[in-house]
Amino acid sequence: MLGTKINLLIIDDDDINIFIIKKIVEKTGFDIDMVAKGNGKLAIDYLKQAIAENLAFPHLILIDINMPVMNGWEFIEAYQTLDVKQPDVHLYILSSSVYENDIEKTKSYDSVKGFISKPLSKERLTELLKEIRI
Repeated sequence: MLGTKINLLIIDDDDINIFIIKKIVEKTGFDIDMVAKGNGKLAIDYLKQAIAENLAFPHLILIDINMPVMNGWEFIEAYQTLDVKQPDVHLYILSSSVYENDIEKTKSYDSVKGFISKPLSKERLTELLKEIRI
């Protein structure tokens, strides 16, 4: 996998969390193109543009739940209506939520592979990146 560029989309309204993830990404040893969007609406607009213009699509999308404008759940609902050509996009909820119902709700979406509690660690991100098949 080293040497193959991985496209990572972070959807989170917390600049500090995005900064931390960026630093973790740099330490993984993977070639990663990271894009961050501050809410689900901005992320959906970004993905629609990628589809319309045939641009690189994310291999991995990490989604916070609680955000303004369009939260993580609303993003997933909107994402599922997109005409995504890339067959195996890995979506994960990345949240500080401790509510069991949020973890269970994650399981109700076929497109979401799992729930990750913040903060994201280098080890966990490395595991996720190794699962990606390009």
